[in-house]
Amino acid sequence: MIISASYKTDIPTFYGEWFMNRLRSGYCRMINPYNRRPIHVSLDPDDVSGIVFWTKNIGPFIHHLPEVKDRGYPFIVQHTINAYPKILEYSVVNVAKSVENLRRIAEQFGPRAGVWRYDTIVISSATPIDFHRQNFESLCRQLEGATDEVVISFVHVYKKTLRNMNWAAETFGFEWEDPPAETKRELASELVQMASAHGMQLSICSQRDFLVEGAADARCVDADRLTDVADKPVRAELRGPRKECGCFTSRDIGDYDTCPHGCVYCYAVLNRELAQRRFKEHDPEGEFLFPQPHVGDGDSDDDERRQLPLFPGN
Repeated sequence: MIISASYKTDIPTFYGEWFMNRLRSGYCRMINPYNRRPIHVSLDPDDVSGIVFWTKNIGPFIHHLPEVKDRGYPFIVQHTINAYPKILEYSVVNVAKSVENLRRIAEQFGPRAGVWRYDTIVISSATPIDFHRQNFESLCRQLEGATDEVVISFVHVYKKTLRNMNWAAETFGFEWEDPPAETKRELASELVQMASAHGMQLSICSQRDFLVEGAADARCVDADRLTDVADKPVRAELRGPRKECGCFTSRDIGDYDTCPHGCVYCYAVLNRELAQRRFKEHDPEGEFLFPQPHVGDGDSDDDERRQLPLFPGN
């Protein structure tokens, strides 16, 4: 089983101590979002074939990575670095720090251990097409040699995303758009060339309509990459949680409305105030990511291994 930590929230930035405590304990607990029943997830090294960390700031967690490796867990860090203005990303760490940290991961664990994510691509009056051309090229130069892959995606206009983007546009005085597919493909083609010039394969996450020449179908949870990192076979079924997802199967241990980063394009946070409150209330020593006062200690789920869709109700 591959553990995803997490599609739904930034565990390395905000919940790193909790994660390490759960890793040392050999399990964590989470809530099934459909029937509200608790699920026991084994984190025993015999049950976990690898870990994929998702983050916009590995800095608070980077000192834990040697312990993760020493405990026998191969890992990949999917690290988003967008260098966006604050009106789109309220509290994301300075881009120079992010670049430095991704380079540190490559130096310590090899260039296959870190993947750069330039997503989500937001086309707005603050970040027009020309902004992305210049911004992406600059980041490619800074990250050359630190990774061999960059993952992109364009905004998925889910209901929660639409609400948050419209609120931000009105509050901060900018305009945004969901451009035509051909515009996205043209930009993707340009980014493919830039990435290739700096030694990176560009892949596109869950949006196969934009797979232009030279781009790959992203496998963000990638058993093959984990195999290279671990230097031994990591086996998993090639079946992601969504129709267009190229990932291998995994168990995600995060939860929605728990990330305080405040990125207005994020699908995983509908209520930023709720996310901030849950972060403040979380107990690093607890079994759950945040307190679940109505769950008894003896509750369990008979089907611990069942894979849950990660994007319900969008």
